[in-house]
Amino acid sequence: MNQTLVTEFFIQGFSEMPQLLFTIFLLLYVVALSGNLLIVAAASSSPTLHTPMYFFLVNLAMVDILCTSTILPKLLGTLTARKFISYGGCMAQLFFFTWSMGAELLLFSAMAYDRYVAICWPLHYGVLMGPRVCALLAIVVWAASLVNTCVHTGLMLRLPFCHSNRIDHFFCEIPPLLKLSCAPTHLNEAMAFTADVFLAVGNFSVTMTSYSCIIISILRIRSAAGKRRAFSTCSSHLLVVSMYYSTIIYTYIRPASSYSLDKDKVVSIIYTSLAPALNPLIYTLRNTEVKVALQRLFSCG
Repeated sequence: MNQTLVTEFFIQGFSEMPQLLFTIFLLLYVVALSGNLLIVAAASSSPTLHTPMYFFLVNLAMVDILCTSTILPKLLGTLTARKFISYGGCMAQLFFFTWSMGAELLLFSAMAYDRYVAICWPLHYGVLMGPRVCALLAIVVWAASLVNTCVHTGLMLRLPFCHSNRIDHFFCEIPPLLKLSCAPTHLNEAMAFTADVFLAVGNFSVTMTSYSCIIISILRIRSAAGKRRAFSTCSSHLLVVSMYYSTIIYTYIRPASSYSLDKDKVVSIIYTSLAPALNPLIYTLRNTEVKVALQRLFSCG
């Protein structure tokens, strides 16, 4: 079969209501970028936020900035004029998005472990979650997700694309790209499935196990105020985790042949645009310490 070297891809994106969608995605990008940058600035400038919980929250904010900056600027461009992306640009987008996605999933487990130690082993918290432990966990998160994205991007680079250059999606993601290959994609699908089982299902299990222990410990707290404070610090994390894990597992646990254009676009919007915009709001609106740090930050400015 004759094979034509693909030098650029056509991103089908969204064909209906482009002006309205441009406004919505621009708003989501501004909220995500400004909200996560404010978290980084507040945690860096306030000594009261120099704790493991906010250390991981800063890492989560950096991951969300990486994710949205990888996806949304190009999406906004496709909604106005140019719907093409170069082959190299597509692979770069795949690389950085997959990196941010893997890091976010691993960070959720690190954050769950932090809350587990804080609530279930409060007397040993300073030792079990010291600066070296936190730094080591962060290095593992970023390094493991980097290895994961290198594997997936490397496997994608070896595939020839000759059937079509039209991506039925709004960015370069593994499932829609695999549908364009004119070579067998069994290895790519197997690795995507394995990574999803380890990163999504595995980390979700770790997170749920941690929170099961946390809930049991919270129920043992005698004071109502103590219970409310403990539940408050955990409920926001559980909300974010549930929203993110469910969409990632749905997208990557299936073979590429079952990819559905309209349905999967909506699901992808949740973890590429909506979750990064909501994370700063969810973690700060009910957090007095962050509110105080932000007020000090603005007053100093």
